[in-house]
Amino acid sequence: RAVLRKASALEYKIQRRALRKEDFINYIQYEINLLELIKKRRARIGYSFKKDEIENSILHRVHCLFNRATGKWKEDVQLWLSHVAFCKQWNAKHQLSKVFSSMLAIHPNKPALWIMAAKWEMETQLSSESARHLFLRALRFHPECPKLYQEYFRMELMNAEKQRKEKKEFERAKMDLGEFNYSEEILNGEMARIIYRDAAQKIKGVEFHLAVLSIAKLFDFTQDLQKEILERHGVFSLQAKYADDPLTWDYMAHRELELGSVQSTKRTTKQMKVSEMTQREERCCAVFEEAVRAVPTEDMWKCYITFCLERYNRKTNSEELKQKRLERTLSVFSKAHESSLLPEALYKQWLQLLLESNLSEKAVEVAEAATKRFSLSVETWQMRLQVLIQQKSDDVTQCFEEAIKHVKSKGTLPLWTLWVEWSEGTNSKEDTEALYQTSFGVLLSSTFISLTRSALYWTYRNGGYKKVKRVFTSLSENRPLSLDFFRKMIQIEKEQESCKMLHLREYYERALREFGSTDSDLWLDYIKEELSHPQGKPENCGSIHWRAMKMLQGDLVEDFISKYTLLQTGHL
Repeated sequence: RAVLRKASALEYKIQRRALRKEDFINYIQYEINLLELIKKRRARIGYSFKKDEIENSILHRVHCLFNRATGKWKEDVQLWLSHVAFCKQWNAKHQLSKVFSSMLAIHPNKPALWIMAAKWEMETQLSSESARHLFLRALRFHPECPKLYQEYFRMELMNAEKQRKEKKEFERAKMDLGEFNYSEEILNGEMARIIYRDAAQKIKGVEFHLAVLSIAKLFDFTQDLQKEILERHGVFSLQAKYADDPLTWDYMAHRELELGSVQSTKRTTKQMKVSEMTQREERCCAVFEEAVRAVPTEDMWKCYITFCLERYNRKTNSEELKQKRLERTLSVFSKAHESSLLPEALYKQWLQLLLESNLSEKAVEVAEAATKRFSLSVETWQMRLQVLIQQKSDDVTQCFEEAIKHVKSKGTLPLWTLWVEWSEGTNSKEDTEALYQTSFGVLLSSTFISLTRSALYWTYRNGGYKKVKRVFTSLSENRPLSLDFFRKMIQIEKEQESCKMLHLREYYERALREFGSTDSDLWLDYIKEELSHPQGKPENCGSIHWRAMKMLQGDLVEDFISKYTLLQTGHL
């Protein structure tokens, strides 16, 4: 009966003249939850009576709901993807094929959807022909999309690898291969080679060629293909064609790691391994040094620093190697900074590395230099202030004042928050109170509300109940206010030994004037307070309920009614 009642209510909503997407989503979610519940109960008690009739009817209803919703709101990609996910979860392969066809007909301009459909055909349906057909259709819509070419290239190599394994197994079983049509071109990756050649004519830039090369390296039968990619866009060709692209230099540097040691040796002692790795990394750095001279840009330095950090973070048992990596990384950071080409985001990593290495004085210098270069950045000032606070410097207050002067008032909230938190643990009560008052005068109304809650808590902790009440009255005259601000004051009142319902009513009424139309839980908490407080008046609950029904908007009314019903029955 409960299921019928709920399903009927949801069905009525989707039969309205003015349809809403939320009603369909709620109905679909309810049916999916019901399916999951039936599945769990069947598994628990081992009961499979009328399984097909019950589950299939619900599945059919969900598919119909999805079809109606996607027919009405065709442009909502997330709705289509939800239907796809549902079909995959319940193994509705035939239905999923239809969903992909309809979705791609309406959204042919989204390459990711074509890739998703082709991947499903290849990996789930095991149909390379269907996947190839989808990729070819997609390329007619997006003839210059690098991602489509990459995934098509990958799919053909996966298909070749799959056929090679099948052929190997059949040969091992000494089966006749006459009935199987294994094309040597496909087995050797010729389809992938054709795709690459076609793409190379249309797509410019080194990034695509490097991505294709990295895909080819995943398969052990693509040596000839890799050779062609390197010959077409090999090391010297890369330097000639894309000398200004940081990715070119990054690839060339990383390639030095793969080439091995210059001096080949059969000894495998620990010292020789360390020496070999050191030589490889030095050759990489030599390429990067040449790169930052040829392409002096932030992106190039970022590639160099990222490489150094990756090598430093690699685990090694050699302290000598780890120390060399640290010195190299710090040196590259310094060079980039001196060139004024160190990106803002990397200053934080530089400071972390300095502090981990107990180079606190250098960290303070670097933080100061960063704020001079990025004087309008809140994050950079926060970074410098945190370093000074961590080092217990005497210049913290001066630095806060300097930061507030440079940063625009709209973005100063994080700085004020950090300042008052630091002041609470360091300065006197009078200084902290004065700082709070100053911040309230400076901050804009939209950012002011974030500090009011912490101001209440600090005042209560240091000045007591009477003082926090005065502060609450003063702050509540400013707009806008936050719900947390009122809830904090209600919590403080309830912590008093002589908690007065009169005061709680005042705080709830103030909060409801601001948030009564948008928060149903606030009304319920007010009703609970009247019912549970020794000085409460249960007879007031009726009028509070009536006011809530008048003030709440939209679906909040239904939410309030359901929760109020649970409260009456003692389940809330």
